[in-house]
Amino acid sequence: MVGRLDTGIDVLDRKLDGGLPPGCIVAYTADPASQSELLLYELTAARGTLYLTTERSDDAVRHAIESSPSEVGSPTVRRVAGDDLLEEATRLIGALPDGANLIIDTMDVLERADADDYIAFLNDLKSQMLETGSIAVLHCLKGNDEPSNRSRTYHAADAVFDLRTEIAGTDLENHLTIPKFRGGSQPTEAIKLELTEEVAIDTSRDIA
Repeated sequence: MVGRLDTGIDVLDRKLDGGLPPGCIVAYTADPASQSELLLYELTAARGTLYLTTERSDDAVRHAIESSPSEVGSPTVRRVAGDDLLEEATRLIGALPDGANLIIDTMDVLERADADDYIAFLNDLKSQMLETGSIAVLHCLKGNDEPSNRSRTYHAADAVFDLRTEIAGTDLENHLTIPKFRGGSQPTEAIKLELTEEVAIDTSRDIA
């Protein structure tokens, strides 16, 4: 589709009619014990990327990306730290160039901020994405202690990608569903992914 920005992950781009609309915010949910970061790393190959890390050190993230066996880019990695994490994240996002990727890994710390401050942050984020024609991917970890503002993240997001990791017999299976997509036709079927060496469609159990 004209005007879409490809993600760099072929199976996703096919399901999304060519990619994501410029200005799109994606909430990407996954279990902490999954290989969900592999998808984030592969997104960096599509275009210039600002990668904000809120929990791991910037050196740890750089090492993980450089060690990834899949095709990756050379993102700018910055650690979000300080007394006011939302303010620092907003400052860093303000330097985002046109047509870029923004990855925030993870959102959990930011989602524990004051509700009004967090809503303002989300609105500023959306404005910045629209102004620069960029894409934001917000990595949201699942768990029992869900941050108080998680529902606000879902509401603000233009798309929600949900990764589920399950054990089927002796196999570990990853399924990606897209329960929300404001940018066009919503894929209705789960995408079975291999998250080992690279993000690829898993056809091991398909019937010819």
